Amino acid sequence: GVALMRQGVLFRAAHHSDMLEVELVRRNIPFHKYGGLKFIETAHIKDMLALLRILENPHDAMSWFRVLQLIDGIGPGHARRIMEALGVGRGSDEGASPVRRLIEAPPPAPPPAREAFAELRAAVADCCGLPESGGQEQGVPTLAWQVERLRKFYEPVFQRVYENPAIRLRDIEQLEQIALGYRSRERFITDLTLDPPQSTSDLAGPPHLDEDYLVLSTIHSAKGCEWDVVHILHAADGMIPSDMAVRDEAGVDEE
Repeated sequence: GVALMRQGVLFRAAHHSDMLEVELVRRNIPFHKYGGLKFIETAHIKDMLALLRILENPHDAMSWFRVLQLIDGIGPGHARRIMEALGVGRGSDEGASPVRRLIEAPPPAPPPAREAFAELRAAVADCCGLPESGGQEQGVPTLAWQVERLRKFYEPVFQRVYENPAIRLRDIEQLEQIALGYRSRERFITDLTLDPPQSTSDLAGPPHLDEDYLVLSTIHSAKGCEWDVVHILHAADGMIPSDMAVRDEAGVDEE
């Protein structure tokens, strides 16, 4: 019986709200987050979802373009040439799908990118249950297994591309946990929607004052006394206080 705006959800670290955010999206409960990007807005989660989208829809040009440029040595020009060679965007009635072409007849990649491109090909083949060359087709593995396999390909990539890889890895491990609750890759992708960078949601800004929405906030971003009801996430040893911030006396005082 309490309005959403009169409730706050507090947590010590921004990634602590990951699973709650996914559930709020599933239930169409509006929320606004302070003290860090929303889980599904972070670049590394969008990268992982782009990999899954390629498997679900091999003609998703936006996802191919994003994924290929994660590989060191592949820029926009090379990405477009590889996509053209794979037949991305031609339609399913024009021969094998781009995923099949990647596995069975991969186009050449630039020399600096060959090793990582081969790793991408292997990861995609494993997720589809297809052999890279000849052999017997296997059954399509579970979604959670697919997410774990893609993470093994992606981990060295994001350690090179992004700062704070340890924190980002925790987000991706959280994504694996969320995937355990899904049987359908399509449903999983739908619930964690990957919006294109130019989508209007990026321009929407904070909600209007007359809209009712739940507030998610790190403890540091909360001033105090804003809400009638407060929910605390992860009130557990190592989370509050954070085990990353109690290595010296000043850190303990801050916590």
